[in-house]
Formats: sequence, C-alpha cells, structure tokens
Amino acid sequence: MFTRVTLAIIKPDVCAFPPKLARIKELILENGFKVLAERHRRYSMQEMESFYAEHANEFFYGRLTTYMSSGPILVYLLHRGEETITDWRSLLGPTKVFRAVFEAPDSLRGQFGLTDTRNAGHGSDSPESVQREVRFFFPDISEERIRVLIMDSSPSSS
Repeated sequence: MFTRVTLAIIKPDVCAFPPKLARIKELILENGFKVLAERHRRYSMQEMESFYAEHANEFFYGRLTTYMSSGPILVYLLHRGEETITDWRSLLGPTKVFRAVFEAPDSLRGQFGLTDTRNAGHGSDSPESVQREVRFFFPDISEERIRVLIMDSSPSSS
C-alpha cells in the first residue's frame, strides 16, 4: 500500500513565490503524478521538531526545523504507480543542490533549490517513512481511504 503513494513537501521559500509553486505543481502533474490530498499551512516549530525528530542529533536539525516552521509549506499525498516513492525522489533530484544543478538540472531541486536546506522539497524515502509521514500530516486519512483515492484516480475509474 505505502509503496504506491508518497508524501511530498514543497518547502517555505518556494511556497512564498506563487509562480514557482504553480510551476512545480505543473511539473508534478506533467510527470504523471496524481494529487490524492494536499495541505497548505504553516507548521509550528514544535510540530517541525516532532516531524524531524529522527534528525535531532544531526548538525542541521536546528536550521532545518527553524526553516520549515518559517512559513507555509505545501504537503501532497501523491500517487503514480508501484514505484511512486522512487519516481518522486527522481523528479525531486539529489538532496545536495550543487549535485542537483550539475547531475539533474531538470529536477525540482536542480531548478528551484537554493541550498541544501532550502532545496525546494522533501520526499519520503521508504514505505515506512510514507506511513509515518502520512499519519503526521494527514491523520484524518486512513489506509482504506488512501486505497479508495488511488482507485478513484486511476484512468479506468474515470
């Protein structure tokens, strides 16, 4: 189930610039992703500290949580097929913006990333991460509801 969806976050600096945000949504759709759910809001420092708790001992934790709570973010629940996690991370590009610019210039991070923290977006890295992150950002959406959303988004249901 959680291999067929992924959680995508568009970070605050992109959300602060509507033309960039609109272009990213276009690219998501052009690349065959279906948006099953979305949430656009600002999260508190405490919420971001909870979300990124696994990185609490990393040197970048304070910078990341401060940045992610600095303005609204856009959170998507995406579906594309059996490899949705991998497909989204491929479109997103390398975490390090320098690498993204040179190795994947057409990726979202290659086009819109500014620094390794302000790198345009986030993507779940495993089915377990998807499950945890979906529960965090979409606590009102059950696994059964996700199944229904996937079925409703398939071409045969149109």
